[in-house]
Amino acid sequence: MMLNLSPNIADPDDFYAELINSQRDLDEEQALRMNARLILLLANHIGDRTVLAEAIACARVAGG
Repeated sequence: MMLNLSPNIADPDDFYAELINSQRDLDEEQALRMNARLILLLANHIGDRTVLAEAIACARVAGG
């Protein structure tokens, strides 16, 4: 399996709104912890270490 970088989320604007709204009543530390838990849940769902390593590399370059 390779990392899919093509748009793949149905209703991406609705998903983004849901993600933002999920943190609305959280302070910064709580939001960071929630994001970390979400990342770990999604990484566990993906499960493929090669795909996860590629995603980490892509995220690091994009954030640089």
